[in-house]
Amino acid sequence: MAEPRPVVSSAHLAAGASPGLSEVEYGLILAGHAFQRWMVLCAAAAGAAGLSPVEVLILHTVHHRGRAKRQAEILLALGIEDAHIATYAIRKLDAAGLVATSRQGKEKLVSATPAGAAFCAHYAEVRERLLAGAVRDSGPPAAALSELAGLLRALSGFYDQASRAAATL
Repeated sequence: MAEPRPVVSSAHLAAGASPGLSEVEYGLILAGHAFQRWMVLCAAAAGAAGLSPVEVLILHTVHHRGRAKRQAEILLALGIEDAHIATYAIRKLDAAGLVATSRQGKEKLVSATPAGAAFCAHYAEVRERLLAGAVRDSGPPAAALSELAGLLRALSGFYDQASRAAATL
């Protein structure tokens, strides 16, 4: 029986020191696109059609723990380097009535409005009904998901470090 070949998007990248890394990258590509598509469509089902994936992420981050967040906290939590992306998203969410902004000294604070909190609750309901139950019933066990999450966070550190090194070449 032939050994299974790795599933990769670019054979030339799988030929190097870590073919498995190329498999992971292809999985990240597929998972990233599927996750972004899911966020947009779940947001639409929850009553906020037209939000981008970044806007959905920012709204959930702002709503997290029910307290206002500084823009710098949002950028750090989501790993967004370009502040303009977050600024534009926050403006759009503010115009939609889902967040409110205020100032604390020089810093901009962003908080979820009651409409934003209601959207987050409805999004969570749709997520439970359409996604979480299916993953619980047919997907990997919770322990494997937690282990995968830790692995992805660790890999993100390698990619961040390699990015910094690449920027100096």
